[in-house]
Formats: sequence, structure tokens, C-alpha cells
Amino acid sequence: MRVSAKDRLIMALCAQLRAERETRAAFMAAIANGQLDPEILTAILSDPVPVITQADLNRAEALARHYAQPAERQEAA
Repeated sequence: MRVSAKDRLIMALCAQLRAERETRAAFMAAIANGQLDPEILTAILSDPVPVITQADLNRAEALARHYAQPAERQEAA
């Protein structure tokens, strides 16, 4: 499957949203556990998160297939 610019943008935005949610969850866990040390908070903020993982690609391909199927049916009709 060829990945269009639109698909790449969607994948990047999904990955960024997931990374932000994971960072928020890490902050919530640190606060809930009373771990407000500057070193811990800095580690949470500086932890590198892969931009796009294989799971992101799999989800994007499944989503693209889902939306492509109705279009293919209309073209065949």
C-alpha cells in the first residue's frame, strides 16, 4: 500500500497524540505517588518517544482499508 502525504500526516498526529497521553499518564502517576523530585519530572519530559511505531502503521493501514472499501464498492457499481 502506498502511503500518501495525508496518511503520513494522520499517522504523525496519532503518534504525537499517543505520546502526549503517555506523558500525561506518567505525570499523573508521579504526582499520585508523591514523586515530585525535579530529576523524575525531567526524566519524564526528556524521555524520547518514537514518532511512528509499527503499531501506528498497522492502525493507519487498517483505517485506510476501512475507508477505501466503500469507495471501491462505489467505483464497481
